[in-house]
Amino acid sequence: MNDPETSTEHLRRAHLVLTFLMHFYVHTLPPTCSIVIPRPISIPLLQVAKILDLPPVITFSDTVLYNWNLGENSPDSDSLKSLNLSDIQCHTLFTNTRDEIAFYLCSARIELHGVQALNIMRSSMDEIFVGDSLAITRLITYLTSLATVIDELKLLLLEVRKECDPEIYYNVVRPWFRGEDSDTYLDPGSGKKRRWIFEGAGDYTDLNMLPPDRELSGASAGQSSLIHALDVFLGVNHEQPNAPSFMKRMQRYMPRQHRRFLDHLGKNPRSLREFVLSASSRDSNDDRGLALKDAYNKAVMSLKEFRDSHMIIAALYIIGPARRAAEAAAASLVKVAAVQVEARAELNSLVNVQTGPGGTMPDPLNGITGTGGTDLVQFLKGVRNRTVRNLLPDEEYVQSC
Repeated sequence: MNDPETSTEHLRRAHLVLTFLMHFYVHTLPPTCSIVIPRPISIPLLQVAKILDLPPVITFSDTVLYNWNLGENSPDSDSLKSLNLSDIQCHTLFTNTRDEIAFYLCSARIELHGVQALNIMRSSMDEIFVGDSLAITRLITYLTSLATVIDELKLLLLEVRKECDPEIYYNVVRPWFRGEDSDTYLDPGSGKKRRWIFEGAGDYTDLNMLPPDRELSGASAGQSSLIHALDVFLGVNHEQPNAPSFMKRMQRYMPRQHRRFLDHLGKNPRSLREFVLSASSRDSNDDRGLALKDAYNKAVMSLKEFRDSHMIIAALYIIGPARRAAEAAAASLVKVAAVQVEARAELNSLVNVQTGPGGTMPDPLNGITGTGGTDLVQFLKGVRNRTVRNLLPDEEYVQSC
């Protein structure tokens, strides 16, 4: 594992294969069984995860970033300009369904098309550094282009509806890449939430041991560094005062270089938002100041509309199916309870025994709380609302003068 000839590409592939194997194993265990990941999977996975500085669990980079290749009829070129997004295909799957393929490729196309947004950010940062009147003119053009690219990302996101069925995604595909923190079953021995035990990990002192308070989340679109980069560049702040935000926590699941890029972007001595405020105040009698503010707000609104579309997809693929599953489970429990009551009544009439204090039985609906989508809804609304709050109204320009 310490072989210098081991390339980053091989290590990424190893992480992908090992985490797919681990999730296959974990999610085929009986719900009453403790989760002990066998040594042939756990040890190499922990070693690879340590080198890559990634958690030993499936991530967005495994299911999306490093899980596509060009189709047979694609041109042999390394240039993204000649890449047709319809030509890419997945090479590692849990279910081999069209729905799983469509779900992964939707995110992959967003990431690939998003390279244009990253290039615009880089060019914009150069102009912010220069800061003269010509730079402002160029920045207006860049921000207008950025809004267009984000609008195109939104359309790519909505295209997932063409080939990915919500019920198949929620009930067949999604369960495979759930992480430890999504486990709803209890450990039969301790009665507590089940932990994923990596067999043999304690035998290797060079491995980073997982902290007791760890949260091993599965693959999530929240681990996309592209969307995080748009937030950082436009100045959308998701930080929480007393605890790491979900967005910040998801950065732990990104490739190391992506985390470093976000840190570099966030430490830029002069942010885009501050520059827009300053330039608009300085050039209050110049149409360029108003045009710059409008271009900035247009980019922020495009990001807000992207998040509106994300809420639509979340409602369609997670919240709706979760609600229907909960309703079906509740209906099933009611039927079971009715049969139990009838059987108990018949038994009582035969042997003259009581059902319990007051002749009642436990409520079979106890423990079913919510629809499974309440927290997600609040999170997505919060992210969307924080994006909207980043718009620059005219009053803010007056106050900044």
